[in-house]
Amino acid sequence: MEIGVLGPLFVSVRNSDSTPSAPKLRNVLAVLLVHAGQVVPVGSLVRELWDDNPPVSGRTTLQTYILNLRKLFAASTGLSTDEISRTIIVTHPGGYSFQVDQFTVDLHRYHSLVSAGREALSREDDRTGVRQLNEALRLWRGPALVDVAVGSVLESKRRQLEESRLVVLEYLVDAELRLGMHREVLTELAALTVENPLHEGLHAQYMRALHLSGRRAQALETFHRLRSNLVSELGLEPEPKVQLLHQSILNADVEFDAHIRMNRPTGEIVRRAAWSRSA
Repeated sequence: MEIGVLGPLFVSVRNSDSTPSAPKLRNVLAVLLVHAGQVVPVGSLVRELWDDNPPVSGRTTLQTYILNLRKLFAASTGLSTDEISRTIIVTHPGGYSFQVDQFTVDLHRYHSLVSAGREALSREDDRTGVRQLNEALRLWRGPALVDVAVGSVLESKRRQLEESRLVVLEYLVDAELRLGMHREVLTELAALTVENPLHEGLHAQYMRALHLSGRRAQALETFHRLRSNLVSELGLEPEPKVQLLHQSILNADVEFDAHIRMNRPTGEIVRRAAWSRSA
């Protein structure tokens, strides 16, 4: 079984597509998948389906959706619905869980690779960290659950995933810059700063990469564009670290990259999981 949430929702059993097409079934399945191995409370599933206005029959209808998902998996796996209810879509007091091998779900593989990559960076093993973080980002096939009409529960999770992706990209690009890959990251950072016009970390990395590639004027333009966006949208100036970087570039400080760096990750693993570099 292969399951994907980092992009369009998909479930493949024996190389056959078993993804449900009914919108409500997709919502229920997606909530269970992004919390695979954990018990999802009935209340969370009801809120995902109907927000704060569930019908009187909401919980009964949810039970019907769970039964239909079990029938779907029974048909695709050859197991009985009773076996599915014992081993895959399991009922617990107050909720349900989706139980599969953790590496069946792309989100779990992503978390594992990110953890390994961050640990490598914290050991100052940048080459290993770059390789593992790249592998993590290649699992993304587009925005998370892009083809699911998400409710409040999934929307919160999707935002969490997008934030995680950006954090991973920051660590990855910073390691690539330490490895001297200044020109290699320019194209991607150009796109990311356009997509995230208020993201100071990505703009700082773009400024560093441009300056290290001999494009000082463009690095300064990037700062002024960021500052204009922050002031007009939020009424804020760039953070001190970004202003220091700007001043160093303005002064043509040839050693600026030795003391203006993004922080390395610590050994702590952040379980914030957000589309990546194209595979």
